Amino acid sequence: MADFDTGLGRNAANYAALTPIDFIARAAAVYGKRTAIIHGALRQDWDQTYRRTRRLASALQGLGVGKNDTVSAMLPNTPAMVEAHFGVPMAGAVLNALNIRLDAESIVFMLRHGEAKVLLIDSEFAALAQQLRTQLPALKIVEVFDELGPPPVAGERFGHLEYEALLAGGDEHFDWQMPADEWDAIALNYTSGTTGDPKGVVYHHRGAALNAVSNILEWDLPKHPVYLWTLPMFHCNGWCFPWTVAARAGVNVCLRKFEPKLVFDLIAEHGITHYCAAPIVHAALANAPEGWRAGIRGPVKAMVAGAPPPAAVLAKMEAMQFELTHVYGLTEVYGPAAVCAEQDEWNTLSVDQRAVQKSRQGVRYHLQSGVTVLSPDTMAPVAADGEEIGEIMFRGNICMKGYLKNDRATHEAFAGGWFHTGDLGVMNADGYIKIKDRSKDIIISGGENISSVEVEDVLYRHPAVLAAAVVAQPDEKWGETPCAFVELKEGAEVGAAELTEFCRSHLAGFKVPKAIYFGPLPKTSTGKIQKFELRKRMKSDSAINV
Repeated sequence: MADFDTGLGRNAANYAALTPIDFIARAAAVYGKRTAIIHGALRQDWDQTYRRTRRLASALQGLGVGKNDTVSAMLPNTPAMVEAHFGVPMAGAVLNALNIRLDAESIVFMLRHGEAKVLLIDSEFAALAQQLRTQLPALKIVEVFDELGPPPVAGERFGHLEYEALLAGGDEHFDWQMPADEWDAIALNYTSGTTGDPKGVVYHHRGAALNAVSNILEWDLPKHPVYLWTLPMFHCNGWCFPWTVAARAGVNVCLRKFEPKLVFDLIAEHGITHYCAAPIVHAALANAPEGWRAGIRGPVKAMVAGAPPPAAVLAKMEAMQFELTHVYGLTEVYGPAAVCAEQDEWNTLSVDQRAVQKSRQGVRYHLQSGVTVLSPDTMAPVAADGEEIGEIMFRGNICMKGYLKNDRATHEAFAGGWFHTGDLGVMNADGYIKIKDRSKDIIISGGENISSVEVEDVLYRHPAVLAAAVVAQPDEKWGETPCAFVELKEGAEVGAAELTEFCRSHLAGFKVPKAIYFGPLPKTSTGKIQKFELRKRMKSDSAINV
């Protein structure tokens, strides 16, 4: 047997730690004069962007920021947010992108828990910054003024220094270093905290680099894509797309706030080729006035995560030459880490049949080691019959380091050598997984398990329904029964009786919602429906499962 180890160790010539921040160095060296960022009247090429990120890294070190220090960012999808994804880790620090829709109490908790040293904050949140200066006196607050955001007010300061002034004091030739270990932290992202304090999910350089490349592979992403930032960069670091776009030397078209008309205008003006968004965003575009689509040159490729696209939305998107790819993941796996990889034979199916195929969460990302459905009690695989329910679990390089300062939660999440998602699903015969529900969203009525997702899927088929959520409501006889919250499309009219009959024609009687409520649904900043708010409203937790 030959010895393939002695004298064949790692050295500087044959090994370098994986990191996505190196992608910008290559983009600048090879495609430096190509456009990197578009925002309003701003046009910034990759060479300029690379120099600015090096200035940022140098200036942060000048503020005392070093390895494993947390730099938080409370920014919309602006050029500064793109730059932070490179400049912060170039300084050796960890980027904590904060959800800009959160309340002050949650923001303070995250800044304290993550021990943030510096906060980059947009002028839109000047009032909050004033509160933070009082509550967190050691925090260095950097004011960020964006040309499409609120301008500075003469004589008023909400931070300690201004972003452009900070960069002016940095070195554009700063000699940043690759991480000594690709297991070093690159980002800190907080979960929603719907069942207690938010958990701090820690990403490593290796996982961020591999998921950024996986995004390229799943989409067959060509060189120089024109990417529209409809997805918040604070959400799982924009599913790693700030680094993905740099790897392909593409264009970041920034978007402070989602507005359907503005999105169509930007697609037409800049020739947008790709974007990512939650289902509610795709639905808003699909149901927008046809006149808004003038000048769009397809095809446009789009990723959707969360609930699968209903057949009606899928048909409208296809008519617009928007090609939807359904992905699945969680904060703990860097955003999407599974994809419903499409097969050629699906093209011969009807729209409804394609929607069924595309509704599945699919198979593992290229550079993720595995996604499967296991019994959480025995860790044995469920039958690949599309019927036996287990828990969806991930394993591989695209999994978090763990939860910051929470050993117990980390241990529980990785029990048995797999990451436990908390999502219940099935394995189909072709190896594609499909979510049936979150474990807390299964409704047990009279001993019968009801998948809220199954009921929602039926509601989405009704042409008047824009969004739907099904939760449990207490019932004296059955313990709990399903009820539905429905948001209608603009101008649509339908009553509870008609929707109930529609459900009855597609579902077993015990699965039909016993009550239907109409009105806007509570949503997160990324468009995800907040079912926990609806459960609280219906006192779902007080139901007795019988």
